[in-house]
Amino acid sequence: MNVSNLQLQGMYLVMATLTETLVARNILSREAVDRAMAQAEQIALGEERTAEDLPPAARDALAFPARFLRLANARSAAGDAISFAELTRLVGQTKGHYPDEL
Repeated sequence: MNVSNLQLQGMYLVMATLTETLVARNILSREAVDRAMAQAEQIALGEERTAEDLPPAARDALAFPARFLRLANARSAAGDAISFAELTRLVGQTKGHYPDEL
């Protein structure tokens, strides 16, 4: 695996843990975290260059961090401790399709 991919994987896990700590300390609610990640995904995908210039796989890559953190937040709320690989698989299963893919 590419070293930069490993660095990103580590960063996603750090962010998921940090988010969980903020929720556990009642600094943020799970709902606030979910809304923030949904907003981040929409901002990333809503840029004109994204919709027009990037293929669906590239858009998925751009949205991956927010989708990953949303799922990590949801799974943590359910009491699940799952691996990076499992969360990644779930992101792929739940991502849906873009209008230009249909």
